[in-house]
Amino acid sequence: MTPRSLTGWKTKSAVLGAVAVALVLAVPAARTGGQESARAGRPESADGKRWQTVAPGRVEPISGTIKIAAPVMGVIAQLLVKVDDKVFAGEPLIRLVDTEARARLAAAEAQVAFRLRARNEESAPAASPARPARPAPRPAPARRGEVAAVNVDKAAARRRAEDALADADKAVMEAQAALDKAVVDRRSGAAANAAIEPARAVLARARERQQQQKAELHRIEADPSTPLPTFAEGQVNVARAEAAAAAAAIERLTIRAPIAGTVLQVNGKPGELAGNAQPLLVIGDMSALRVRAELDERDLGEIKLGQPAIIRADAFRGREFAGKVSFIAPIVERARINNARGQRNVTDVDVVEVLVDLAQPDALTVGMKVDVYFQPNGR
Repeated sequence: MTPRSLTGWKTKSAVLGAVAVALVLAVPAARTGGQESARAGRPESADGKRWQTVAPGRVEPISGTIKIAAPVMGVIAQLLVKVDDKVFAGEPLIRLVDTEARARLAAAEAQVAFRLRARNEESAPAASPARPARPAPRPAPARRGEVAAVNVDKAAARRRAEDALADADKAVMEAQAALDKAVVDRRSGAAANAAIEPARAVLARARERQQQQKAELHRIEADPSTPLPTFAEGQVNVARAEAAAAAAAIERLTIRAPIAGTVLQVNGKPGELAGNAQPLLVIGDMSALRVRAELDERDLGEIKLGQPAIIRADAFRGREFAGKVSFIAPIVERARINNARGQRNVTDVDVVEVLVDLAQPDALTVGMKVDVYFQPNGR
């Protein structure tokens, strides 16, 4: 290589190196400038205070939005509620077709009745024909007779406890069915609201009785001196377990409200196939509202629990809604929502979820996009 070509090669290398360094330095500068301009452009509140930490969010019920899907796949038979209905915890919302499940329950209950009759016949003392009198046998040892009598008494006590628990289970099912009927009749106008509370009281008493019988049976079974069930008694217990499984399968075909709240959305119709992939209803506790905001992880040190905030929405320009931080997530995640204007800084990708309880939400609506402004350093 000649001296002249070597000099040219060095010159070109120096120029390329300078360009690369300039590009590397320009990217952070552009990002820093964009961040600072975004922070500098954050507005002031009506009282002139500066709110330097801003997070996009959405309005939701104080309970969050609860999406309810069918626990099992089935065809919708009845849609018992509509949007904006108020429901209580445990109220039936949707019923799926249960014809086959009820047939299985009827078969299981028939088995229970058959096994129960066989058990009762076995445990009843057999009537023997009259025989000529015989000389009295020599008495058995007193101790052996006492033990046998105690075992018989404890076996009888266990059977009584098992029967009482079965009766209590049936009473709970009947009370639940009566309450469900009262609720459906009220919504259709066939019954008044006054019929609901007595039915709920009957169900509460039935459940309390059920728990008492479970505790009594557990106490008897925990006694090591209680004899094991006979074959006939075991057959009754198996039949009752199968009937309980059939009843539970029917119960799963009634979709109930997990909390007291308001129906916000209904996504099913009678005759449609329901499954657990798509929610059929959305409900929430509308007694209060909150905002679920996504705070830039770089601003995490600027907020704390109980810190005041203001909320703004494009739908209500010039209005501010007061709020207070009630929860700060312990994990950083990827951003999922934009701000109220549909914009997001390209650097806002890692966020911390923050819940802000609204003092007076007024006209704010569930699902509305808003911006949350936090006063710097919680002042």
